Amino acid sequence: MEQRRADRIAENLEERIFDGTFSDGDRLDEVRIASQFGVSRTPLREALQRLALTGLVELIPRRGAFVRQPGPVELIEMFEVMAEMEAVCGRLAAMRISEEALSDLREANLRCQRAVERQDVETYYLENECFHKIIYQQSGNSFLEAETTQLHRRLKPFRRRQLRLRGRMAQSLDEHRAILLALEKGDAATAASALRGHVAVQGEKFRCLMATLKTAAE
Repeated sequence: MEQRRADRIAENLEERIFDGTFSDGDRLDEVRIASQFGVSRTPLREALQRLALTGLVELIPRRGAFVRQPGPVELIEMFEVMAEMEAVCGRLAAMRISEEALSDLREANLRCQRAVERQDVETYYLENECFHKIIYQQSGNSFLEAETTQLHRRLKPFRRRQLRLRGRMAQSLDEHRAILLALEKGDAATAASALRGHVAVQGEKFRCLMATLKTAAE
C-alpha cells in the first residue's frame, strides 16, 4: 500500500516538473507537499527517492530535495547510449532467446496493442517496459542486463513522456513487431538495428519531447 502510494506521488510530482509547476533548481518543501497529498513524510520521501533514481530530483544532505531537469545535450547523450545498449541486448538475445521468452514477448506485445486501442498511455508504458526487460534478460549477459536496466530507469520519465506525442504509441507498437520478428528469426543484425531505432530520439521526435520540458536550457 505504502509503495503504491509512493509511486502515485512520484508520478504526480513528475507531472508537475514536466508541466513547469516546479522549475529546474526549485527546492521541494517536504512538509508542504506531504500536506497537499494528505500523507506522512515517509511515502513522500520514498517518492523523492524514486525521482532521484531517474535524476529528476537531487537529494542534498541537510538541504533537501531539488528539481533537476537535464538539458537537451545531456538528454540526447543518454538516449544515444540507451539505444546502443538496447541494440547489444537485441543482438545477443536473437542468438540466445528461449521459446518461452518469445511467447512472453508476444503476450506483452498483445497487451501493448490493447493499450493502444484504449489510448491508455500508462498501461502501454508498463507493458512496453515488460517487453524490453525480457529482451535485457534474454541477452544472457547479467552485467549488460543490470547496466541497461539502470539506464532504463534513469530515462523512464522521458520514455513515458514521449509516448504522449500524437501517434507515438501506434508507431512504437509497429516497432515492437519488427523487433519481435527479428528475434523469432534469430536475425541478430536486424534485431539490433530495430531496437536502436526504436529507442533513439532524434529529429522531430526529440524536438517534440524537449518542447514538453520546462528547462533552463530553453
